Amino acid sequence: MITNQQLMQEIQETNMSYLMLAQHMLREDKDQAMFRLGLSEETAEMMASLTPGQVLKIASSNMLMCRFRFDDDIVWNLLMSHSKPAKPLDAANVSGIHAGILMAGKIAESHRMAAK
Repeated sequence: MITNQQLMQEIQETNMSYLMLAQHMLREDKDQAMFRLGLSEETAEMMASLTPGQVLKIASSNMLMCRFRFDDDIVWNLLMSHSKPAKPLDAANVSGIHAGILMAGKIAESHRMAAK
């Protein structure tokens, strides 16, 4: 049985890993990172500019910083059916591509709604 203290420690470690990965991705390719992480331009700018001290302080929160973005059964089903493709464009690979397209549409839609 996991204790509350162990759970908090795991959340903090996950937060630190997530924030460090996000910063690395944003520095390498901001547009791709924003898409993969589901971040707005403002959030991406803020995350990229965090100092090591700020990252440490945010990571020490007891609230998980990352979250599941897949709230659509269709996307979950497509991702679950995704397996290692035998050929470049077999059914499993196509379902993974389809899931990516659906998520890209959701991100574009959320950015349009935020701009209004």
